[in-house]
Amino acid sequence: MDPVALGFYAVICGLLSLAAPSLGRPFLRLGIGALVGIIAAAVLPMLKSAMGL
Repeated sequence: MDPVALGFYAVICGLLSLAAPSLGRPFLRLGIGALVGIIAAAVLPMLKSAMGL
């Protein structure tokens, strides 16, 4: 796996896990997690090109 992607998703998941208990019921947390994952996957290519990677 690409080290940049691994680090990026580790940071995103770590931050989401800090907020998870306060986000409500399990299905709401699942939806929020899916939305954050989609956004993170869309943003990563832009960040990589901005960093020249």
